[in-house]
This record gives sequence, C-alpha cells and structure tokens, in this order.
Amino acid sequence: MANVTAKMVKELRDATGVGMMDAKRALVEVEGDMDKAVDLLREKGMAKAAKKNDRIAAEGLASAYVAGNTAAVVEINSETDFVAKNTLFQDLVNNVAKLVAENKPENLEAALQIKTENGTIESDIIEANTVIGEKISFRRFALLEKEDNAAFGSYLHMGGRIAVVTVLDGTTDEEVAKDIAMHVAAINPRYVDESQIPAAELEHEKTVLTEQALNEGKPAKIVEKMVEGRLKKFKAEIALVDQPFVKDPDQTVAQYVASKGASVNTFVRFEVGEGIEKKEDNFVEEVMSQVKK
Repeated sequence: MANVTAKMVKELRDATGVGMMDAKRALVEVEGDMDKAVDLLREKGMAKAAKKNDRIAAEGLASAYVAGNTAAVVEINSETDFVAKNTLFQDLVNNVAKLVAENKPENLEAALQIKTENGTIESDIIEANTVIGEKISFRRFALLEKEDNAAFGSYLHMGGRIAVVTVLDGTTDEEVAKDIAMHVAAINPRYVDESQIPAAELEHEKTVLTEQALNEGKPAKIVEKMVEGRLKKFKAEIALVDQPFVKDPDQTVAQYVASKGASVNTFVRFEVGEGIEKKEDNFVEEVMSQVKK
C-alpha cells in the first residue's frame, strides 16, 4: 500500500474541496495516485459538489434540538432560499441538530466527523451537495446546558429562518421559556442583562451620546443628565431582561419571568445568513405579529 502523507491529503482537499477523511480514503484506494484520486472523487460526485465552494451560501435553515439537559442550535446554508423548501435539506438540518445535541462536539471540525446512518455529517452534506445541486455548508452550531430544575425554550420562525433556544432557571415550564424564545426571535437582544455589556461598548456609546447632546446646543449641566438617561435607554434596548415583553409591553421580560418564579440564564439566537454579505431582510414585524397571536 502506498504511503499516503498528510501533505498529499491536503493537496487533494485543496484541489477538490472534499473532507479530510474522504481525501485520505480516495488516495488509499488508488494507491496514492493524485490524478486517479481526483477522478475517483469526481466519479462519486464529491469533487463536483466541492467545486461549488467559491459560491456564496447565505440562505438555508437553522434548527434546534433538545436532548435531555443539552440543547443544540445549528445553521446550515445553501445558495438559494428555494432549497430551504427541499425535504431532503430540511431532514439534513434537523438530523444535524439532533446529532450535535446528542454528541456534544467541541468544535465544527469534530461535528463534521459525527457518525450518521450513511457515514458522517460531512459526507452527508457532500451527498446533499450532489443531489440538490447547490453548495451546502454547515456554518455553525451552539450548545446549551441546563440543570434539572431549569427549562429550555425553543422557537423556530418561518420553519427555521430564525432559531432560538433560551434557558430559564427556577422553572421547568417549557411554555414560559418558549415565550422568551419568541421574544428573542422578534427583538434580537444582544445580551441577557446589562452586566454582560462590555465596558468599551458602553463607553463608546456614552461618547456618541455626549456628542449628540452637545451638538443639540444643550447646556453642559443638562448634557450629563441627558446622556445618563439615553445610556439607560440604550442598555435596555440591547439587554433582554430590561426589554418590554412582546406579549405584554406593560412589563419587562424580567418582570414576566419573575412572575413565573423564574429568571433568564442565557439564550442563543441564529438568523440564517447573518454576517454574510447578502440582501438583508427584516423579520421583526412578521415575528411580532405571530408571537402576539
């Protein structure tokens, strides 16, 4: 058997875009012949799919899955939103979320190597590439843990355009936790409470607000009080527990969960394609119209 080196595996991966283990298996099968390995992968449809790597995959679906005291949120991208309606793609996303929750991988590379019925998550995605005819990529995942006396709340908007999982301490009521997940989907807070807001971010905002007040021609004595009030409003806008609860704006999220004997521990919110250069859509009004029903 030919000596297949790490350098050869990397070269084949770079040429075809397939996963490390698939590249190694192909080289072993053809006894280290690089050209034959490329042909072999092309024949299997794997290299053809991988050549779609230069395309932008900014659509797709996010999903969530709860396995006992562990929950997973995943995002898998495609090139067009049409693929999100494909049953094969939907099943792939949901199965990946389940496997990630059950296996608790340390990183994305480890997640791709999780065993599936047909191989690994990585090989299943490559197969989906070939069958669907678009670039499919496993972009990210997050894992959340809870105690026995806590609750997960999961919510998918538009079947997975936005996926949220929340953790509430002090209650096992999943419906209350789901209420908060729906709020997070609609309002998109950045932090649980103001203690999580980085000092540098607050200082930057304070500087901006001070300049705004001064440019309005306000007296210096008044500027300080104005900035203090506006900074407080800013913190409430980005901190979940201080936001008016979407189902009852007369109380904050903190007040609502406290009325249920609970408190917010953490949350994860994935919106498909966020951070990828693409046409941005605004889902706030649509989400809020649903959560208020």
